[in-house]
Amino acid sequence: MPEGDTVRRTARRLDAALAGRPLVRAELRWPDLGDIDLAGSTVHEVVAYGKHLLIRFEERAGWDPLTLHSHFKMEGKWTIAPPGPQHWPRASGVAVRAVLVNEDWTAIGTWLGMLDLVPTSAEDQLIGHLGPDVMSDSFPERGRPESVSRLIRFPDRPIGAGLLDQTAVAGIGTMYMAETLFLERLSPWTPTSEVDVGAVLDRARRLMLRGVTSAVQSTTGNTRQGMTNYVHARSGKTCTRCGAVVRVAMIGPEGKERTAFYCPVCQPGPTPTDDGRRQSPLGSTAGTSKNRRPAGYRRR
Repeated sequence: MPEGDTVRRTARRLDAALAGRPLVRAELRWPDLGDIDLAGSTVHEVVAYGKHLLIRFEERAGWDPLTLHSHFKMEGKWTIAPPGPQHWPRASGVAVRAVLVNEDWTAIGTWLGMLDLVPTSAEDQLIGHLGPDVMSDSFPERGRPESVSRLIRFPDRPIGAGLLDQTAVAGIGTMYMAETLFLERLSPWTPTSEVDVGAVLDRARRLMLRGVTSAVQSTTGNTRQGMTNYVHARSGKTCTRCGAVVRVAMIGPEGKERTAFYCPVCQPGPTPTDDGRRQSPLGSTAGTSKNRRPAGYRRR
């Protein structure tokens, strides 16, 4: 699932291509939105909030300012192409959810998990439940104290599960959770009451802001294949710091469990959901097609 840095990087690219320009053609391939024609509307700005992307339109005759909200979920993305009929997605393309075209660029949203069009004044109906955006400019002064307060309300909750709670802090996903806690030498299952929550949030913010500026998502500073992360998606492989075998187990409340990768040596502490059996590297199950996305992790 794309994390907050990917969404913010996408927002910047879309803003550069769309902001201040009227749409000459638009299509929303989404239930209840297919009859809405945004052609003639001018994009005011494109911004990110956590994992949510907001395309805001200026007021026009008969229309209040509107916001086109999208969430990438697992596979969604927005891409930009030059204008022209050759770049217009075919009508039968089931992956395409939205197309926005001005005289200079074509923006195409594919496999979006959510798409909503609401008055800009009603954006809170979609994102008002979220905690502070860990990457926002105001986070150090205003968002950080609020996120710390929301996280320590549940002192017994594992810190890894807390970081994934978007109502506490918005934007952090499983990758940045795992990498942050590795660098902080904390087990993801450490109770929040035993953690310097502010320091953890500061580390996550630094990693994610660096990710916004990089075409290759890397927490190690190394962009070579297989070397971009310390522990995330490296179960069964050796830790780059100590040589121990990286492990993975599930974390979070029942029904909302997520994967948490960690090094048992570098991150000592509780691992209540790990049964201790030997694990293969993620996605290495014999007989799995190279074109098939792994649904999770496999043990043997």
